Amino acid sequence: MCPHQPPCPTADGPSREAARTLAAHPEQGWSLLCNGVVLFEDTGELLPDGGIIAPHRPTDLPEPSAA
Repeated sequence: MCPHQPPCPTADGPSREAARTLAAHPEQGWSLLCNGVVLFEDTGELLPDGGIIAPHRPTDLPEPSAA
């Protein structure tokens, strides 16, 4: 259980990335969040149950076509 007040979002919730960081390893490109999610710098995620969330950077948009 999360000891923070208010509690951090759960790992299966849509706002899971808003949980507090417990351990940050920017030199390796990942952080462990309070809810057990491992968040990678490319925005990919490893969930506590072993599930994955593919990277979803907002910059991964198609380039506009040249006019």
